[in-house]
Amino acid sequence: MNLIQTLILHKADIASVFPFNLNEIATTVSDCSANNQELTQIDVTNAESYYEYAQNFLKEQNAVAGVGGYLEERLIYQGRDLFEQTEEARNIHLGIDVSVAAGTSIHAPLDATIHSFADNNTFGDYGPVIILEHQLDGLTFYTLYGHLSRQSLVGKEDGQSISKGEAFATLGDMHENGNWPPHLHFQLITDMLDYKGDFPGVCAKSKLEYYKQLCPNPNYILQIDKLPY
Repeated sequence: MNLIQTLILHKADIASVFPFNLNEIATTVSDCSANNQELTQIDVTNAESYYEYAQNFLKEQNAVAGVGGYLEERLIYQGRDLFEQTEEARNIHLGIDVSVAAGTSIHAPLDATIHSFADNNTFGDYGPVIILEHQLDGLTFYTLYGHLSRQSLVGKEDGQSISKGEAFATLGDMHENGNWPPHLHFQLITDMLDYKGDFPGVCAKSKLEYYKQLCPNPNYILQIDKLPY
């Protein structure tokens, strides 16, 4: 049985990553792709401008949370050196983003140990990130939590046990989360390769099929009704 089949089998056993059910609050699907013409009207490399846009979008939608982004071909990485350092720019998003307020607590969906953590403190990067390792029916897999608060890293140790449902982190604000509007980047990973405290959250289009195998749809854990599986 593969990972997705196993997660489907254990769907009822998976705890919410947030202190609320995203299917029970006002949630809207966000669009950070080139199809969103509004994004072409602002400087997405300017943290304050993008933050203002993101907050206004939620207000206009009367939403508490914005969700989306898995395998989305994105406009918002243009002009950010982190994603344009190679011959082919990286612009395919490998996780799901959940935009909620800074300070929101983050909870473990399943029993876990901390695989690794780091403050990826480069403009446009994750900022503080924690990666959890899970064991389920003999399978090992990982969940990545990006754009956390720096306080989330205090007292953490590799190998530390985290119980299902335990609050182990909080979301950071744009001054500590890589200069993004407050949100959680949530990613499902089958093989960490040699990474510690980091893993690509965005890939080049030519590497999409490779990364789809490494990073299957994380909605099998988040279980957001408005997003596809």
